[in-house]
This record gives sequence, C-alpha cells and structure tokens, in this order.
Amino acid sequence: MLKPSPIEPVPEGTARVARAAFRKGNPLLKLRDELGAIFADADFADLFPRLGQPGLPPWRLALVTLLQFREDLPDRQAAEAVRARIDWKYLMWTAWERASHIEAEHRW
Repeated sequence: MLKPSPIEPVPEGTARVARAAFRKGNPLLKLRDELGAIFADADFADLFPRLGQPGLPPWRLALVTLLQFREDLPDRQAAEAVRARIDWKYLMWTAWERASHIEAEHRW
C-alpha cells in the first residue's frame, strides 16, 4: 500500500554539511537545487496495491536506482552510498545524522 506524503525540504543539517563538503559545488546538489523533487509518490501510485504494508517512498527508491546506474554500483555499494554519502542524502532529503531508513529497511 502506498501512503503518499509530501516531500519535505532538505534537513538544515544535511544542507549545511553538504555545502561545507562541496564548496565548489556538486552535480547532485545542483540537480536538487535546480530541479527540486524529480519524482513524487503520486508518480508511482498505480504500481502499488491498495492493501498491505506501506512501502518505502517510491521516489527515493527511484533516485537510488538512478544513482546506482549512474555510478555503476552493485547493490551493496549503492546501499552503502545511501548510508554514507552526503551528496546522495542531500538529493534524497535525508538527515545526515542518521543512517537512511532506505538502507536500514530495504534488503539489498
């Protein structure tokens, strides 16, 4: 079951750390800043059953898939990048202080 939710702004701590880490810029930060949300839950609503446990936000999973392809990463390395890379966290509106729930809940 998909429970669409609005995409929140990038957490302040994530934005601060990302900008400090990439003073000269970064393609993923630029992508998020210039385009905003690339996907929304509603884009994937037809793919989810009406009953069952709520899934992870599909827009985040779609971004992980695109980033994984862009960087030619196997699943485990993509999961590590979700957990550890500030540029990925910035693009996915994830707090830098904690491991992403995508990496923690998704079985790669």
